[in-house]
Amino acid sequence: MSDTVLAAVRTAPRTTELREFPLPELPADGALLKVEVAGICGTDVKMYDKPVIEAPVIMGHENVGTIVAAGRQFVERQGLREGDRVFVEHYVACYQCEWCRIGEYRHCALTDWRTNPDARRYGYTTCENPYHLWGGFAQYMYLPWNAVLHRVPDSVSDDEAGIITPLSNGIEWALYDCEVGFMDTVLIQGPGQQGLSQVVACKQAGAAQIIVTGTTRDAARLELAKKLGADETVDVQKEDALARVLDLTGGKGVDVVLDCTAGAGTTPVLLGIEALKRRAGTLLVQGELAKFPDFPLKKLTEKAITIKSARGHSYRAVELAIEQLASKRFPLHLLTTHEYPLTETDTAIRAVGGEIDEGVIHVSLLPWKD
Repeated sequence: MSDTVLAAVRTAPRTTELREFPLPELPADGALLKVEVAGICGTDVKMYDKPVIEAPVIMGHENVGTIVAAGRQFVERQGLREGDRVFVEHYVACYQCEWCRIGEYRHCALTDWRTNPDARRYGYTTCENPYHLWGGFAQYMYLPWNAVLHRVPDSVSDDEAGIITPLSNGIEWALYDCEVGFMDTVLIQGPGQQGLSQVVACKQAGAAQIIVTGTTRDAARLELAKKLGADETVDVQKEDALARVLDLTGGKGVDVVLDCTAGAGTTPVLLGIEALKRRAGTLLVQGELAKFPDFPLKKLTEKAITIKSARGHSYRAVELAIEQLASKRFPLHLLTTHEYPLTETDTAIRAVGGEIDEGVIHVSLLPWKD
């Protein structure tokens, strides 16, 4: 093993610089992860374009790798050891606050970079902090005793392991937040990696009808949605989306709307409100809208619609995602469409943002790829 680690560091908006860091001297309760695959998502695109943290950051919060060194206390606390292959959640929680005590570590102040300038979260914490390696766009990552880790079986390939995060989000949002279940009708807006993951989650849960909307540019993604279990797809640029949804549901509308359009404006939210059944439907949104003039609150209350916010994933959702990948029931490897080496991190992020390649669904960064 070399004494140095190569990492792609975001040094300014839309700017990446390759840097070498010394291998950290591990404490008794720490470990070192050799990164095999780091997924890239839409949040990375936004944080790359307009960083909240000005200090240099090693991005990458969807990480899978192998533990290559571990201190004695780390092994005792985690039940993991050198040679174990793991998925690393991006949260680094305190395990002492109320949220952590009830298992909701994703709300812990120690990992909330929005409100805590000293927060620890993979892909968001500056590499100027001790141990430096706080992101997956690097050959190695540092693992403290309070990292949230999941074993990944050998039967799950790198291509599959790279989508654990979006799949676990899909499970969390569809199954736990919106309680999609047997014989439900669901409208999924946006056939990106999150939307396609939710197709799988809803199909596995027993939904009777899954409808996925997208644009003309999403034609290949909409076809993939059908391979993953969608019953119908709608091109919103060629069809009246609401009329089509109502026609497909016999005029009744759907039970649940999952909005995965992320930044497409107010139109998907308004469509979701209209497409829901007359009473007690659920709408999940991702909170991309800073302003929403003339929000139809009256219609929302008349239809008794419940709005849920898409916010990360739980431990159980990740475990289920890994089990789903290992089952091979769905061709989930098809979601990973592009792979890039560490030297092309900038290109990889721009590809996810739609600037480079077409047909991108999920992009994996492979730090050891030539």
